[in-house]
Amino acid sequence: MKKKFDRVYQFKITLKGIRPPIWRRIQVPETYTFWDLHVAIQDAMGWEDAHLHEFEMVSPSTGEKVRIGTPTEEAEVFGQQIIPEEKQKIANWFSMENRVASYVYDFGDDWEHKIELEKILPREKNIKYPVCIAGKRACPPEDCGGVWGYEEFLEAIRNPEHEEHSIMLEWIGGEFDPEYFNPEEVIFEDPDERRKYLWE
Repeated sequence: MKKKFDRVYQFKITLKGIRPPIWRRIQVPETYTFWDLHVAIQDAMGWEDAHLHEFEMVSPSTGEKVRIGTPTEEAEVFGQQIIPEEKQKIANWFSMENRVASYVYDFGDDWEHKIELEKILPREKNIKYPVCIAGKRACPPEDCGGVWGYEEFLEAIRNPEHEEHSIMLEWIGGEFDPEYFNPEEVIFEDPDERRKYLWE
């Protein structure tokens, strides 16, 4: 059963370390948990949700930075506290006084995103949330080696004389336009369904 909500949170998600910036603007229900937000970010950016992720944010109650994600045995061994994301509602953390969080996807490639709450808006009746309302530039391919690897990948596909030109084009499926993004093409999956098939 879908939860009722009256307000939506508008976030701008910007991938750090790449110029010109790669970013998305999304609106999500106030009832969303951090897990739900994670799924929306994955879908809006164009990631495949094939790697681990984690949020970091200042706790409104303590004023200290905390980690929010999926607790792992490895984290417990090292005494690292990770707050379970599926139990934390974004409305209890984000406010216009506490607007910014970081989100890291793929601890190998280390894709770090800045999440900024821009507005809290009344729900509009004719819109199906979540929704991506704007954005710029294509998401880098999975497993391309992070920011530096992405730059090398672009260099290779742009230069027919590059020794890895044909290899990289074949790897990416023949073509890749780093400037292309259309918010109308974003399809958001149900976060509960995503959890089921990822965790089964």
